[in-house]
Amino acid sequence: MISYDRFTSDVKIKSISVVGGADGTSPSKLRVFINREGIDFSDAQSMQPVQEWELVENLQGVLEYQTRYSKFQSVANITLHFPESFGGDTTQIHYIGFKGEATQLKRDVVATIVYEITPNPSDHK
Repeated sequence: MISYDRFTSDVKIKSISVVGGADGTSPSKLRVFINREGIDFSDAQSMQPVQEWELVENLQGVLEYQTRYSKFQSVANITLHFPESFGGDTTQIHYIGFKGEATQLKRDVVATIVYEITPNPSDHK
């Protein structure tokens, strides 16, 4: 399971691409949860995902899985759960890509700004 919760701003996600490993180690299923923090493996198995895909082995990164765009409009964090692979003992993921756009950049307000026309020597000791 992979969780990413540090987007610079809320995003609209149009598609997801997953490149897995060879010899049956690519993930065969993807379950996505958005705007839910602290999900662990037991939560992911029992919760209803926002969207779920049956994956195809994608060793070259040419496949994209379209999202239900109306449900992925204001994504602050995302959790990807890969419950199954194509038969390998482990699941390998080499790349995950998101295609979409940022909604707006969040910036903190600067509380105090001091401009000095003439420096005060006592401030610079």
